[in-house]
Amino acid sequence: MPTASYCTLQPLPYQSDPTHLFARIARAPGAVLLDSAQRSEHLGRYDLQSAWPLASFAPAPRETAQAFLARLRAALAAMGEARLPDNCELPFIGGLIGWLSYDFGRALQALPARSPQSKRPLAQLGLYAWALITNHQRKQTCLLFHPHCPLAEQQRISALFSADTQPCPAAPFRLLGRFAADISGAQYQNAFAAIQRYIQAGDCYQVNLTQGWSAPCEGEPWTAYQALRRVCPTPFAGFIRLAEQAAILSLSPERFLRVRKRQVETRPIKGTKPRGQTPAEDAKQAAQLLASDKDRAENLMIVDLLRNDLSRTCRNVQVPQLFALESYPNVHHLVSQITATLADGKDALDLLEGSFPGGSITGAPKRRAMQIIDELEPGPRDIYCGSLLYLDVRGELDSSIAIRSLLQSDGQLYCAGGGGITAGSISEAEYQESIEKIRILIETLQRL
Repeated sequence: MPTASYCTLQPLPYQSDPTHLFARIARAPGAVLLDSAQRSEHLGRYDLQSAWPLASFAPAPRETAQAFLARLRAALAAMGEARLPDNCELPFIGGLIGWLSYDFGRALQALPARSPQSKRPLAQLGLYAWALITNHQRKQTCLLFHPHCPLAEQQRISALFSADTQPCPAAPFRLLGRFAADISGAQYQNAFAAIQRYIQAGDCYQVNLTQGWSAPCEGEPWTAYQALRRVCPTPFAGFIRLAEQAAILSLSPERFLRVRKRQVETRPIKGTKPRGQTPAEDAKQAAQLLASDKDRAENLMIVDLLRNDLSRTCRNVQVPQLFALESYPNVHHLVSQITATLADGKDALDLLEGSFPGGSITGAPKRRAMQIIDELEPGPRDIYCGSLLYLDVRGELDSSIAIRSLLQSDGQLYCAGGGGITAGSISEAEYQESIEKIRILIETLQRL
């Protein structure tokens, strides 16, 4: 087997805020920023950005989800292996970056097509031969070029990011009306009651019920994203350009799957309380969440589901952390951690096939919960509850659950919020929780 060629690295001055450099490519075809806007000791170490992919991949009409994943695997193999210099650690050295919609998971589960269907493909990923990567722990920023990246393109990208360019004034974005919900309060209560009947009949243990909102808008989605990340930074945020005035804007706090040297991690979120108005009230809310039997049971159901999902493609599945508290500007969450090792003969795409969509946004058992979601929610979830991800030529993967995520398309801005419904849930509390999760996003955009 031939030895893999080395990647080319070009150091740049450290950038604590990736938006300054990304502004230079934010309007480029295939522009993508995977943004660790909130950082901690264990999360939010890297930012990654790129544009101008070598190729773009979306499922073809009547192509199965499994066939599409096989096509992605072939694209990575054709790009070719690569190596980093000794003593260099980077999460991505060239490969795929993009998104999977929630409905790609429906295709994996062989659920029948919904009506109405989304206008967008079920998934879209680009093949990227370069990336600008920042390591916030080491305070280092560099350009990375895969050996497959043409020299002329390396020189063009290097000049683009090395130039002493003043930032352009932010292009305007504005809403043209108020956000409107896709279901009424009464319709939500009816759906909640239907889920309770399914639970009592033994069909399921938990179903994630969501409601959506939309508002007419115009202007530059990158401007909207920057406003949102300022008020609600999260460790798995991201911006993906879809078209001139179309983009995915994600402020996700939740990791879905990560693969590092065949070691797998997933961090499901289940259990939520709003932040308090005063320090004392905030501490009380956090303590109540940590002590909540209902929220802990909800979280444990999803941990068990994910353990089962990982066991399809992994060995040594363990749960090193249960019910940890994570706090964000708008809410407190309960988060657990599940780890495993990829089984021999399995890769990150096998892992995605066996685990997508994430159990935290479906319910348990997964397939039955997804059937109930299809029955009770008025339309497709699209990117919401899907995933933003990268997968490089080494097989290194990181991905989010696309909650707290918005889609700007066709003059509309879409968002959604939801939560897991169990036997112990209360309709009004769940309804308010789904609103609280995205309130800060909606109110921020309404002020622009």
